[in-house]
Amino acid sequence: MNTASIKNLLRGLGVMELLLIFIPITFFAQYKGMHTLVFFSACLGIIPLAGLMGRATEFLADRMGAGVGGLLNATFGNACEFIIALAALRAGLYDIVKASITGSIIGNILLVLGASMLAGGVKFPTQQFNRTAATTSATLLALAAISMVVPAIFHDFNKNSLNEDELALGISIVLFAVYVLSLVFSLRTHKHLYTREVDAVAEEAMGTTGWSIKKSITILAITTVFVSILSEMLVHTVEHVAHDLHLNQIFIGVVLVAIIGNAAEHSTAIVMAMKNKMDLAMNIALGSGAQIALLIAPVLVFISFLIGKPMDLCFTEFEVVSIAVSVIILGYVATDGECNWLEGVQLLAVYAILGTAFYFI
Repeated sequence: MNTASIKNLLRGLGVMELLLIFIPITFFAQYKGMHTLVFFSACLGIIPLAGLMGRATEFLADRMGAGVGGLLNATFGNACEFIIALAALRAGLYDIVKASITGSIIGNILLVLGASMLAGGVKFPTQQFNRTAATTSATLLALAAISMVVPAIFHDFNKNSLNEDELALGISIVLFAVYVLSLVFSLRTHKHLYTREVDAVAEEAMGTTGWSIKKSITILAITTVFVSILSEMLVHTVEHVAHDLHLNQIFIGVVLVAIIGNAAEHSTAIVMAMKNKMDLAMNIALGSGAQIALLIAPVLVFISFLIGKPMDLCFTEFEVVSIAVSVIILGYVATDGECNWLEGVQLLAVYAILGTAFYFI
């Protein structure tokens, strides 16, 4: 690939392009054994890669029709979060895996959606979105909360870890089945509620103007490789960073790692809201959260059984409470079909409160 091709490949990244410099810095820090620098430079390096993965996936989804495109988006929409969690799973850091799942869910509900409502509400007094689609996503997230509450209660009544592993497998099968049925709902029986809006404004917001299918596939392949490598480096420095900076690993997983994985959703959803495309912003935030809970989490459980290191779904009590609180407030703001900037502030306030608690936990 010549210099002109590389420049063309990176065109449209904007500010994100600057963060790519942290990729070689991460490799240098890894070579020098500078664990803290490895962690933070890997975090910053993953952000633009996650953005590229999201844009490539969105572009391919838009070009392949509603059915195939929707399935592609559903499969690769949270690829970055999955890769990071998989690296932690392989390293046996189950607390980090569960914390990243928790952080991704509450991050999408409270941070991404809250920031979108605030940004859009500053420009438009009231914004409308599809009430049925939003309610469906909120109900799916409520199911995710139930799937976390049940193992926690079960743990208090039954101390047999084998049964907890089997319970996790059973719940994962149910969640995965519901996710498949939700795809049938959104792609076939009620696809009119999830119509993909492909226009110049949307492409400009995502930075995909002038892209081709070949370019998108190339970007998706290259970024997947680099995200996998950086994720491995990041995960293996978590314990060192937690010790050096006096941070607990749950805070690192729930807040830091989750924000990194959701960086692409953050920027795109906010820009869409500012363009008064609140339906798209809602679909990005709530759809991503539901996918984490109903697809990514079950698949990680399945993989843990395949590699002989079963992972249960016994999250900490505060993680369970955080998910439950997020779903409850979501029910208040997502079921009336309209939003304003104050509702965005409320969601962000809840996220700030939970984040502060995770810091001091």
